[in-house]
Amino acid sequence: MIHIDGSQGEGGGQILRSALALSMALGRPFTITNIRANRDKPGLMRQHVTAVQAAQALCSARVDGGAAGSRQLVFEPGTVRGGTHHFAIGTAGSTTLVLQAILPALLFAQEPSDIIIEGGTHARWAPPFEFLQLAMIPLLNRLGPTVSVSLERHGFYPAGGGRIRVKVDPAASPSSFNLDTRGEIKARHASVLHARLPVEIADRQLKRIKSRLGWEVDRASIAVPEGALSPGNVVTLQIVSEHVTEVFCAIGEHGKRAEEVADEAIDQVREYLADGVSVGCHFADQLMVPLAIASTKGGGSCSFRTLPLSRHALTNVEIVNTFLNAPSRICTEGPGVRWSVGG
Repeated sequence: MIHIDGSQGEGGGQILRSALALSMALGRPFTITNIRANRDKPGLMRQHVTAVQAAQALCSARVDGGAAGSRQLVFEPGTVRGGTHHFAIGTAGSTTLVLQAILPALLFAQEPSDIIIEGGTHARWAPPFEFLQLAMIPLLNRLGPTVSVSLERHGFYPAGGGRIRVKVDPAASPSSFNLDTRGEIKARHASVLHARLPVEIADRQLKRIKSRLGWEVDRASIAVPEGALSPGNVVTLQIVSEHVTEVFCAIGEHGKRAEEVADEAIDQVREYLADGVSVGCHFADQLMVPLAIASTKGGGSCSFRTLPLSRHALTNVEIVNTFLNAPSRICTEGPGVRWSVGG
């Protein structure tokens, strides 16, 4: 039984999500205490309860402590089987964060999966759907499985009501994955999503992007989703390179000027382009768990180059290494770092 202190490092929900995915995929039970100890409201929130329930359903796990507010959890996984499942968070909690806890294990499950998750699709402190669709899924497919994702309904804070669907045809044997260079940049694109808000907001954001990045109008678009229960605004900047597509997003909030939202995404793009790394720091955080699982199951090596790791990412490294027989490695290379596992 692996024992995890949920207050270590960044001390948030990522510790639980990574542990669930690694436990499911590698068949290693764990106990976690002090769940989300460094948050204003410690313990399991609705989003985390849904993640635990989803993981339990997909591998017939024995769970103790999975109720809302719980600060301790015991998770003993069975065999990951996939199948058709529907999970509803019941709030605007992030659907993509729930998916983080289960998708890595489904990549190499015994049968295909068809998963629907309802909740928020674009939330603060969570990867928005566009990142999942345009950046994450294409790289996961290079590990061997066939994964597709669709956005059936947008969901913004506070009402939520969004719906995503993920289909996974698993790989029998994972492929190696080494992303030490992004290659030549092939395309750049900006998009602004606005729901139940004046179009002037999107126009101002595109103007800001053109001013600071020099991107022309033919590289920009505005999307207006129908059926959203709450207002929403998302700026998405996409960099398509030879070996990887990076996506940087910023979420609008009440009281935040349109230009401030655009600046958040723009600053991320400029940092990424200046340092020449393969993936940005948020993408790196998302890749560690699936690559560690692929390397362990397939016996090959996986690596990528990224910006200096954040405290959040370093905490994720600690959790990943807790489940591995041979820990992953971090080496400084130029302005960034190289993370590798296996080999």
